[in-house]
Amino acid sequence: MQVKCTICDKVEEIENDSPHAKRLRNRRKNIHLCTPCYKRIEENTKKRLDTGKFRFYQETKKVDDYL
Repeated sequence: MQVKCTICDKVEEIENDSPHAKRLRNRRKNIHLCTPCYKRIEENTKKRLDTGKFRFYQETKKVDDYL
């Protein structure tokens, strides 16, 4: 399956049977990022988190004692 990176428009080939390909086919809102773009976004996010001025809102899951 050929996919195009949303940021840099690089066309890549991925396996048709991979979970990522299935996710892209079934859920149109999912986007594909090539490896360099994904790494760049990951590094920049970590840099912003380290500054202390960036709030990373993560979902807090409550632990149910009865389960």
